[in-house]
Amino acid sequence: MRGNFMYYNPTKLYFGNDSLKYLESELKNYGKNIVLIYGGGSIKKNGIYDQVIAILEKLGKSVVEDAGVMSNPTIEKLYEGVEIARKHKADLLLAIGGGSVIDYAKGVSASVNLDKSLDPWKEYYLEQKECEVKPIPVGTVLTMVGTGSEMNGGSVITNPSQNLKIGKVFGDNMFPKFTILNPEYTFSVPRYQMVAGIFDIMSHIMEQYFSGEDDNTSDYIMEGMMKSLVNSSKIAVKNPQDYDARSNIMWTATWALNTLVAKGKTTDWEVHMIGQAIGAVTNATHGMTLSSISIPYYCYILPYGLLKFKRFALNVWNVNPFGKRDGEPYKKSDLEIAKEGLTMMSEWMKEIGLVMHISDLGVTSEMYDTILDGTFLLDGGYKKLTRDEVLDILKESM
Repeated sequence: MRGNFMYYNPTKLYFGNDSLKYLESELKNYGKNIVLIYGGGSIKKNGIYDQVIAILEKLGKSVVEDAGVMSNPTIEKLYEGVEIARKHKADLLLAIGGGSVIDYAKGVSASVNLDKSLDPWKEYYLEQKECEVKPIPVGTVLTMVGTGSEMNGGSVITNPSQNLKIGKVFGDNMFPKFTILNPEYTFSVPRYQMVAGIFDIMSHIMEQYFSGEDDNTSDYIMEGMMKSLVNSSKIAVKNPQDYDARSNIMWTATWALNTLVAKGKTTDWEVHMIGQAIGAVTNATHGMTLSSISIPYYCYILPYGLLKFKRFALNVWNVNPFGKRDGEPYKKSDLEIAKEGLTMMSEWMKEIGLVMHISDLGVTSEMYDTILDGTFLLDGGYKKLTRDEVLDILKESM
């Protein structure tokens, strides 16, 4: 492994079907005023809300609710949440939900003590400034997997009026203080959202895997994670209540983006940049924006990282390096092996029900310029794209 780095992750994880029992002991570490953050109300249907409220009431906490967090949290909602937390003098933000709810909670956390003359959208998302004020602690109960937000400092917020969806990676002071991971809480997630989350996990791993040329331990870890994810995803789409499959997916999601496997890597993230730009103009589900452009993107950059794509094909998809031509055995070229790996990935994506074309998300050619304007061009992968190359990928994704 090359480079120099420090690794530290302050988030405490409680994992398993009995993990909620640890919430009470964690809540005792914080003050009385709790802001309970959640989305559209599914937690009230599946019973999680009642379980959490019972624990909060037992401890005598003063609770105010911040509900209605949408799948792509908007800056307007963020402003609303900041005011709720300020008025309640929040000691803890308790986020129950998936990545969007947790991302939103971090945005609120960083903004509550920000000078009221400053705009968090401008400070944190447009200008990517560090959070220099004391954040409000965040705790999470995860109900949908994909983003890894339960163990990192990432927060993605959308500004609909500007057609921008931007992620901010805060420092470790913004990582959730604790996270409750009960795989059973993910059983009721609709199939579409489940498979979107699965591909978000896969994309996180690939964005880090397809970078660098050294012999890196992180690559070996990621190959195992991808193989586990592919196997468990096939089981989960057939039986969403298979505990082993859903627990493996949940654990992989957390470790895919808690900064561990990024160590020693330059990382890519261009698929996420394009996907977020698509999401800003369509409000489409995040994982599906990634799946819809991934195959065209990786086919495009494959020649620039050929040996890694060959390794991906052999170690993740078990591509046979030998074939037959005119009835005679022969050794496939590196390019043939690499392309076959992407073909097998595409087949898996279709098998589990992912969106494969941006047109299916509502993208039209009239939206190209807006998407291009909202796409940040990064240089951590095997090739830094130009605006015209992104346009070519969008056209290929239609």
